This record gives sequence, C-alpha cells and structure tokens, in this order.
Amino acid sequence: MDIKIPSLFGLKKTNRDFNSKEAWGKNQFNSSFPASLCCYLASKGFEANYLSIQKNSFCPTSIPIESIFKIPADSNDLYFAFESQHTPYQKYVVGALPRTDLVVQKESTGECLSGLEVKLTALPDNTTCELNDDGYGSEIVVRPDTIAYLACSIASNIPNQIGKYIHQIEINDWSEPKQVLANIEQIIETIQSISFVLEKNQSPFLLQPIWKTQGKSPKLASQCLDVFVWSDAGFSHFISKIANNNPNANKITRQTRTAIWLFKMLLEIKNHGKFNHESIIDNLSYNTKNDKAFASAGNVTNQYMSCPRLKNPIISKTEIKNIILGGGQNMLSPERRFDAIIYNSPELF
Repeated sequence: MDIKIPSLFGLKKTNRDFNSKEAWGKNQFNSSFPASLCCYLASKGFEANYLSIQKNSFCPTSIPIESIFKIPADSNDLYFAFESQHTPYQKYVVGALPRTDLVVQKESTGECLSGLEVKLTALPDNTTCELNDDGYGSEIVVRPDTIAYLACSIASNIPNQIGKYIHQIEINDWSEPKQVLANIEQIIETIQSISFVLEKNQSPFLLQPIWKTQGKSPKLASQCLDVFVWSDAGFSHFISKIANNNPNANKITRQTRTAIWLFKMLLEIKNHGKFNHESIIDNLSYNTKNDKAFASAGNVTNQYMSCPRLKNPIISKTEIKNIILGGGQNMLSPERRFDAIIYNSPELF
C-alpha cells in the first residue's frame, strides 16, 4: 500500500514542511501554490503571461518560467525559500532588509537567483463579476515592503543610470502634502520614464496567479488557473498610471503616495547609495494608514492584464489534482465565508 505524502508539484526542496498542517494554512498556501503552479506550467511547456514594457509601451507578452526563476523549474539544484530575504538587495537598504514572499535559490550554494512578491488573486472581483468574461479583473493589494523591493530591483537593473533620471526636487518637508503635491507631476513623470529606461534590463518582480470562478459564485470555471508576472518596469509603469498627478488634489491617495515612496527611495539611493524604507514609509504617511501601500480593483487591473488567457486561463480545474498531491487538499483550512454559504444554499429559501 502506497503511503500518501502531502505535497505540491515541483516543490521538492523548500523551507516549508508540507506534512505540517501549518504549511497548508492560508498565509503559506497562498505563496506555495503559485510557485507550484509555475512548476506545473513549465512541465507542460507553457510560458507565463508577462506584464512588461516592450518597445516603449506597456503590453502583455509571455515569459518562460525558467526566466522567472533564473533556473530550470525541474533542476535538482532548485530551492524555494518562502518569506525570506533576497540578500543581494541588502546593500540598498539601511537596517534589516524586509522579507519577500519567495526567494528562488541554488541549493548547492545558497545563491539567491530571484526574489518575487506573490499575490494569488481571484477572478473576477466584486467590481467586475457582473460583466462578461472579457471584462473580468482581479483586485491586487500591495504591501509597503513590496515598494522597497521594487526600488531595489530598479536600482539593481540600472545601477549606473539612477542619477541620470532621478533629479533633485526642492522639498523642505517631504511629510507636508502641499510641498510634495507641488512637485507631483515631476515625481510621477520620473517613475514613468524609469519604466521605459528599464525595458532592456527589466526583470520579473511580482507573481500574480489567478483563479477564476463562475461569476461571483465560489464554483471554479472549467479553465480556472493561470500565471501573470509583472516586471519591475511594468509594475512601475502601472504605479505611474494609477497615481494622481494633479498638484491641486485635496489629498494624497494611496496610489499617489506609493509613487512618492518609490521616488524618495530612488532619490536616497542616488544621494546616499541606500535608503531607510521604514523611515520613508512611516514619515510619509499623509494621514493614511500604512497597513498597505495600495489596492487596485479588477475594473482597474483589467485594462493592464487583458489578454486571451485572462478570459480563458490555460489550466483546467481537472488538473488541480496534478498540482496538489498526496491528499494535500485534506490539509487545507479554508476561511468560511458566510455570504458564500448563503449564496450557494438556495434550499434555505
């Protein structure tokens, strides 16, 4: 009799123990499963959707999983370190480098190959669930540490050009909204310009797999899984587009604040070679909580992620059993949503 061992496809060497129920909790599964899904795509010969800058324009293309991991997905030297530090970026940061969701390493040497933020997102969200499939979008919620990693990624990919494109701005008090808003057009234009400068050296930055349901029901669509990856250039461009560049705005939105954080971090790298991410995030709050950098709903992200595979994801629900292995599904501890239960219990009424 074969003994079933809970596991996820492709995650042979990792700092998570899939025999432990904790590894199947929401906080860990939401980054482990996307890594496994990437390995599964690679095994099928599929590339991921790549949200990047191509020919001075933002557009979805595709990218091999090997180019995301910087190592073949079936390599015996591949190691997945979840919630770890991408140590090559430490030189840009004052104090402790924040952890990122996934660091891909070489097991033999411990070398960090790729540091990735991971966001497993539902398709559609509540702003797009009433639309047709081609209007569906996923909400993405971004944490402040993600912006610190974005600044590091940019500095790493264009190390000799930061000073050329980040210009000094005369602001005496960066915590004062009026002073910053007076320069907001230049700040946002700079972020957009950098996204284009990055084109030749851009690298995968944020992994955003999607799982698709039938409208707002919790029932999976027949074709329900796919992987989208934002490059550092593509995500910088996205931030520049969703930020408000109106110097007469009544307040600084989260999206605009994110652009300010990113600019200030890059300015500090230009002037001092490194930045204090905690100080920037804490001091430049503009009377808004720092629990997250920003959130963008599906009716916003759709126009950036729109492509045939957003409408028709490449992996079917019948293939989930090839990704979650050894009875791992029995280890899951889903959050029970009362509204979902009511919606799917018509017999109550």
